[in-house]
Amino acid sequence: MAERQDIENTSDAAERSLPELDWLKGRTEELLAQARAGGADQAEVALSASRALSVTARARERESVEHEGDRGASITVYCQQRSGSASTTDLTPQGLASALEQALTVARFTEADEYAGLADDDLMARDWPDLSLSHPWALSAEHALDMALTLEAAALDHDPRIVQTEGATVASQDGVSVYGNSHGFVAGERASRHAISCQPLARVGEGMQREIAFSQARHADDLDDVAAIGRLGAERALARLGAKTPPTTTAPVLFTPRVARSLWSHVVGAISGGTLYRNASFLKDRIDETIAVDRLTLTQHPHRPRGLASAGFDGDGVATAERTLVDAGVLRGYLLSAYTARRLGMTSTGNAGGVFNLDVSPGNDDFDALVAGMGSGLVVTELMGQGVNLVNGDYSRGAAGFWVENGEIAYPVENATIAGNLADMYRNIDAFGSDVELGSALRTPSVLIGSMTIAGS
Repeated sequence: MAERQDIENTSDAAERSLPELDWLKGRTEELLAQARAGGADQAEVALSASRALSVTARARERESVEHEGDRGASITVYCQQRSGSASTTDLTPQGLASALEQALTVARFTEADEYAGLADDDLMARDWPDLSLSHPWALSAEHALDMALTLEAAALDHDPRIVQTEGATVASQDGVSVYGNSHGFVAGERASRHAISCQPLARVGEGMQREIAFSQARHADDLDDVAAIGRLGAERALARLGAKTPPTTTAPVLFTPRVARSLWSHVVGAISGGTLYRNASFLKDRIDETIAVDRLTLTQHPHRPRGLASAGFDGDGVATAERTLVDAGVLRGYLLSAYTARRLGMTSTGNAGGVFNLDVSPGNDDFDALVAGMGSGLVVTELMGQGVNLVNGDYSRGAAGFWVENGEIAYPVENATIAGNLADMYRNIDAFGSDVELGSALRTPSVLIGSMTIAGS
């Protein structure tokens, strides 16, 4: 008990209060005025602060307690389309003034860029709903340690073949941020994010497998049960014992939700402005063309309450909006910031900073039904490597999971490689599952692709 008392005292000493939102807005407005006085035609400022607690248990003992308190400022000025940027972690008046001077100095020596500048004033966000993003968790280091120990114990006690873990972690973060620009736009938000995770290791003889289970949410009440996460991690690790290399063949491949997210991340990358204006995307100039099966619909939901990627405005201050990016297989829009839109001769879509809560429309079959319909093929639960070329769509990644024979899982798989081309893969989707995982900013069901090259033994 003495050790836990020390932990609690450490928590009290390390806790740092966050600055008030109005205080950050005031500093932002001051910096914008100073930038104008310093000769900038336009300027934009982003200020942020956060605090976090992370506690990890390992071998049924405390392994680490980490407290973090971050402060940051980013300032960009535009002087006759010459831009300069600077950042600092010093939010004192002196620190912010120094960063502004650095940005102004950089702008004096930078070549003019005809595409540089703020987003148009009429695109600025004016109103958005309450997104319910801030739900601070009154979590002491002592309580977090109790949870982490319970989490790890649930994994270790699930089966004697779970011999250890690589840690069970409970983490909580609260933050506040403000963005403003010389259009008069100044807005901010408070946001929280909480997570629990566990990485169990299973062993039989010389064979050992590791897996992970986790849960994350804006509100602690939305996290999955701690013990359930520990058991899920253990079950996943146990299921991979005895893994073999699959045969080299061409067969159906079923992506489970946690790896299917990567399929849609590649779409996001290929329709993002930076990739497009550099001519580095296989989806450039494909608006209103069919790029996938008609069962594929991708929609953005930036105003989802408690959404992990919800926002009323993007990184340029432009209003975010509900969007359908892919409608029944047809590409309907790109993801553009003010700068990338100008490079493409288009208008900002309110996506500076990326996509805001992406949903993939589910199908009707559950996971077992998808497996039963595969015949023989590979269920992928883990992907490795970065073998994806967005210029031409070529795809090759290491994979692990389970081999399916006659519509049933036959054995676990490792040391496999799956290959194809993204354009073909999206057109060859046979089915979407009904098993959408909600604890993510990118919500997708399992995805069955009818045929891919599988390299193994």
